[in-house]
Formats: sequence, structure tokens, C-alpha cells
Amino acid sequence: MMVSALLWMWIFNDIYKGEYRVKYVVIREFGEYDLPGSYLLDLNKTTVKDCTGCWSCWLKTPGKCIYKDLDSFYTAYLDADKVIVFSKVSQGFVSSRLKTLIDRMIPLFLPYITYTTAESMHVPRYEKYPEIEVYYEGNFASEEDKNIYEDYIHRTFYQFYSKCETVKPIRQFSLEAI
Repeated sequence: MMVSALLWMWIFNDIYKGEYRVKYVVIREFGEYDLPGSYLLDLNKTTVKDCTGCWSCWLKTPGKCIYKDLDSFYTAYLDADKVIVFSKVSQGFVSSRLKTLIDRMIPLFLPYITYTTAESMHVPRYEKYPEIEVYYEGNFASEEDKNIYEDYIHRTFYQFYSKCETVKPIRQFSLEAI
């Protein structure tokens, strides 16, 4: 009971200051996974438009996509401490829906390139990016295919300046571990 009262005091204090934050973002392609108080992007119910490659998010409206369908997601994503992705494996790779979302995250970075890590990466637009956990559902034709999928996820979020140590099958997900 004491913990609950302290939690509500903390939430009220942050709301009062105008600083209430979403701690978790859940991106889901399957199941009913959700966390209380989290921002949910359900890719089964939300149609994310494809990136047109217009570069407006870099040149005309820096940091903002010409489409407004992900505005609240971008805000929640940047504010979150952790993003948990429940991904479907499609033909041994990420689904087209998740790939479209990944493509549409380019406004979160600057158009400039840095070589500080001895490889080319976009310069971050913001000081902080959330930690990422990915849990997937689906099968792979081989262990090599699974490794390619997992490596792709790790590399993508490394390029997004996010710590991503967890890429596991859904059977290894535990709500208690979060």
C-alpha cells in the first residue's frame, strides 16, 4: 500500500510540474501484450504510411515527417525509458509493417554523418534514445537465418543510438522481468 501511495505521489508531482512521462512504449504485431500506463502502437490496427524519401523531415520541417500519423508515437518513443517490440517474423525477416515503421524513424536523426565509431552513422538529433527489447514470433529456415534476423535488429537499434541487448523468441518474454 505504501509503494502505491508513493507511486501516485510521484505521478501527481510530475503531472503537476507538466513533466509526466511515459516510461514504456509497446510496439506490437501479435498478441495482447501491453503494460499498464504505457504508450501502445498496435501495428495490426494502425496503418503506418510508407516513407516517400522526400527528405522533408530533414530539410523543410526538421524532425517532423510530412505525414502526421506517427507524431504521438515519436513523442512517446523519445520520452520512454524502454521500448518493447513484439515482432512477427515474415519469411525469415521483420514484417513489412515493422520495416515501414523503422524506415519512418529517420526524422529522429540529423541528415549529417559522423564517423566517430569508425563507421558511418547519422548524427543523433536528441540527447537520449530509449532502450529496446524485441520479442519475436515465427520460425526460421535455419539457425543462420535466425542469426541474420537478430543481427539486423541489433545493428538497426545500434544505428538508432539505443541499447538493444534483448532479441528473443516470445516464449522467453516475462512481464515480471520488466
